[in-house]
Amino acid sequence: MSEKIFGYDEAYSLITPEDSIKLYKKWALTYDKDFALNSNYLSPKKISSFFNKYSRNTDTPILDVGAGTGLVGECLYKSGNKKIIGIDISPEMLGQAKLKGCYSNLMEADITKQIPLKSNSIGAVVSAGTFTHGHVGPDAFDELLRITKPGGLFVLSINSKVFIKNNFQEKFLTIKNDISDLIFIEFKAHGKTEDEKLGEIKIFASIFRKNF
Repeated sequence: MSEKIFGYDEAYSLITPEDSIKLYKKWALTYDKDFALNSNYLSPKKISSFFNKYSRNTDTPILDVGAGTGLVGECLYKSGNKKIIGIDISPEMLGQAKLKGCYSNLMEADITKQIPLKSNSIGAVVSAGTFTHGHVGPDAFDELLRITKPGGLFVLSINSKVFIKNNFQEKFLTIKNDISDLIFIEFKAHGKTEDEKLGEIKIFASIFRKNF
């Protein structure tokens, strides 16, 4: 019998932003070990790698959406990216991210509402694990596009199970005139793990640029 990774079912059963705040308040101190390490969570490294592959010098500052404990930010920082802003709904998770020392700024905010950043002020948007079951839907793209500079890069992980079900595919059709260079790269969210469910989770890395 495979060993169950703590938090998997809880995270995938979230419904409201308030649910997220409650879960991640409990989970913040042990998230990196209980989930990321024990589940061989690959998404942060994958998203960071894709950013480094497709980015330009102008893609700065980087906004890490749903930064959590800073797993993506840490990967980006170690690969030479120094101007990274983390945004998350959970102050406790951001507290853990701050300890990693990889962010130039951290913001507590709900990205399903108006984001407290100026239009055309962000050079790139990255995200791992935020566009998934019970978390953030495609309507958040509108605000993310607003705050991103023309030509800015997006590298987002989208859980394959919600891609059609939660209208991400439809959203990409809606915004097709606002973006360019759209590509999707499928990968597994987790490496080898004893939890068979986790091994089945597939992600679409959604990579594109905001039009000039």
